[in-house]
Amino acid sequence: MLRLRAICPFSWRVFQFRPFSFEPLLNQMNKCTDEEQIFDLIEKNKDILSEKQVACALSMLWQFQKQKSILLKNVECIRDHPQFLTLHNLTTTKMEFMNDSTLVNVLYIIQQFDINVLSKFSSCLADQHLCFSPLMGKIADIVNRNLETIQDLRCLSVLMVSISSLISQRFQEQLVNKTEQLFDTIDSSQVNIARRIVQFLRNIKYSYYPLLERCNKVFLSNVNHLDLDSISKILSLYHSLQFHSFEFILMTKKRLTEMIPLFDYPASFVKLFVTLGPVAGPEEEKQLKSTILLMSEELTSQQALAVMGAMEEMESRNSRLIKKIASILHKHLDNYKPVELLRITQASIFLHFQSKELFVKLRELLLSYLKVSVIPSEISLLICALSMLPSPHLDEARISQIEAVLPQCDLNDLNSFATSVLRCIQYDHMYRNNIPGKQLKLLQKLDHYGRQRLQKCSSLNLLWEEVKSLKGDWFADSLLEETVVTLQRLMDEINYINVAGIASFISRTNYLSTSLLDRIASVVLQQIEKIHPFAILAIILPFSALNYDPPQRDEFFGTCLQRLNSYLSILDPLMLVFLGYSLATREYFSEDLLKAIFNIRFLAKLDSQLELLCSSLNMKVQFRLMELNRAVCLECPEYQIPWFHDRFCQQQYKKDFGSMNGAQQQIYKMLAEVLGGINFVKASVLTPYYYTIDFECILDKRKNPLPYGSHNTTLGKLPKIHSELNTQIAGSRLPPGAEKIALEFLDSRAFCRNIPHLKGKSAMKKRHLEILGYRVIQIPHFEWNSMALSTKNARMDYLRERIFGEGKSSS
Repeated sequence: MLRLRAICPFSWRVFQFRPFSFEPLLNQMNKCTDEEQIFDLIEKNKDILSEKQVACALSMLWQFQKQKSILLKNVECIRDHPQFLTLHNLTTTKMEFMNDSTLVNVLYIIQQFDINVLSKFSSCLADQHLCFSPLMGKIADIVNRNLETIQDLRCLSVLMVSISSLISQRFQEQLVNKTEQLFDTIDSSQVNIARRIVQFLRNIKYSYYPLLERCNKVFLSNVNHLDLDSISKILSLYHSLQFHSFEFILMTKKRLTEMIPLFDYPASFVKLFVTLGPVAGPEEEKQLKSTILLMSEELTSQQALAVMGAMEEMESRNSRLIKKIASILHKHLDNYKPVELLRITQASIFLHFQSKELFVKLRELLLSYLKVSVIPSEISLLICALSMLPSPHLDEARISQIEAVLPQCDLNDLNSFATSVLRCIQYDHMYRNNIPGKQLKLLQKLDHYGRQRLQKCSSLNLLWEEVKSLKGDWFADSLLEETVVTLQRLMDEINYINVAGIASFISRTNYLSTSLLDRIASVVLQQIEKIHPFAILAIILPFSALNYDPPQRDEFFGTCLQRLNSYLSILDPLMLVFLGYSLATREYFSEDLLKAIFNIRFLAKLDSQLELLCSSLNMKVQFRLMELNRAVCLECPEYQIPWFHDRFCQQQYKKDFGSMNGAQQQIYKMLAEVLGGINFVKASVLTPYYYTIDFECILDKRKNPLPYGSHNTTLGKLPKIHSELNTQIAGSRLPPGAEKIALEFLDSRAFCRNIPHLKGKSAMKKRHLEILGYRVIQIPHFEWNSMALSTKNARMDYLRERIFGEGKSSS
């Protein structure tokens, strides 16, 4: 018997004691005449009750209640009885042995007694990965029918997380509203409730700022009591929701740094490395890397993968650690899933790790997975990984496999396939000097299916789910216009919930659709009270970037700023800087906003945040602050905000400017001829406030060119930039009646993608150069490279006309 028990522990656990108690006890329960008799049986037999006996006990309790009139029902007394808690706990432990019919009956009875029991039951189902089961659907239905009567946010938050995969958008919104109503019923120490609310929002992919902000306050007030697991989970949820709390990151960074000496075993230290690494300062990063290097031999396959991902996010260049982690990944490659192989490939490429053996093994595994895969999303990520490896190539079998699943693909899959195919085509063109026709035909099919999917789309929300993260050359060149047409067709569905996302998409694609932007402005003016201040920056951005003013311009920008006013002191410094710059691009300056930015306290706070950012974003923020400072000094001198970016600009502009491109070389040579010699034109001029202009010349009051001093510029190489600058307005030392002319060659980046409309940054530069005393001549690439200017003489005449006016020549 002992040997049998060792071999079959599961069967033994189910079978034990049943021959002695199964039938008699059920008979006893069925003969009971009131609840107390049932509870008495439970107390005496709690150690041997089977799943059927537990179900029977619950059923009998509910039968007694149903037989009573409303006045005699005593549900609360039943619920509070100590043996009911015993029965509840037994139900939880016996659940895995119940069949579906029994489970449904048990669930129905339990929810009649206590929503708390229902929440625990749902949590048990979720733990057993039954989130999509019919039983969980039944729980969702019960919650839906009883939502108005639920007053316990702890129970509701558990239920929300459990049923989040099965509920409609309308039900999601009802749960969010109910959560807001009940939020004030919990005290500020309820971290777990707040975390579950954020988890629910992550599960339904809804960055609902009012709730996120309230939950964040709970986390901030308890940050000193949060452990590593809690901090890690919260930051991961924030990342998924693209919710940024500078204050929370700053406070948890301090707490996590204190934990570095506390963990000396891999499981916890890896979690600390992954959580703290991306925001760590130089000293903390050094400690983390040295410790993880010492532990590297003990890392499991998943721990090594997590470390590699964190190093990618940290932009690490520690070659010793990269090599060590890569060797562990290589050892475990056979155990990774397709999506994990993609992550390894991406990290290896990003971290510049070169290993022929690793890449050969990766290719073998990716191909072996491809041979058996039939799921479009999995095939797309496998093809993506293959295309990133050295010498990418798609054979006929892989092309046929892609073609077979195209009808099932969404836009994300199609975009992934197209990006991979384009990589292979580029490699074949560069290194094999040929482009296989089948790859080109595959691209055409991808275009066809992409357009077809867009044309059939009838819901803005469904469309948005597919296009919100799309990027890359194929999408921009092949599907962007069709996507905008579809957005225009569905733009009546733009509302306060999705308006910020649609605005972000327009900013990212640089496609100017005045009808879409006008609709966005209209939604803002009508529904501003429902739009959270955190979303305002995303809404303003396309108007700024694309240099477009909607109807009722001042009312639109004024409404946005009014919504922000009460939040100026609590918004992340980063957001305020970008917001100020975006408004300045549109010549809109708010004194309250500028005062909130240009003060010692704010700038110190910004410095603290810059320490948490990756190098590229850090530099972008510093440039935006400088550009905002410049715009305010030039356009709003009455605010008396000082210029304080001389040192920063000198550090940046001491770097080599590189060589002129082909068009700039052409223009430079022709300007010398038009103006009468090389001494009459300056290249790469640095103005006060550190604008760089391609070419400068000076005309006297009779429009004759004036010479500069000696030049040491050689063709194709930009001259050294003068470092001794001041912020005087240019032109103050010119001869009477003379003018300085700035000539700028504008490539495609200066214009909207779809029409030759000057973007905001280039328009602002022109405005500022004019304030500095220049007459600005902008030479668009589409004019310079047009058929009308296809000869040298035509281009010379074009330059003469732009500089001297119609009919004027230099002869």
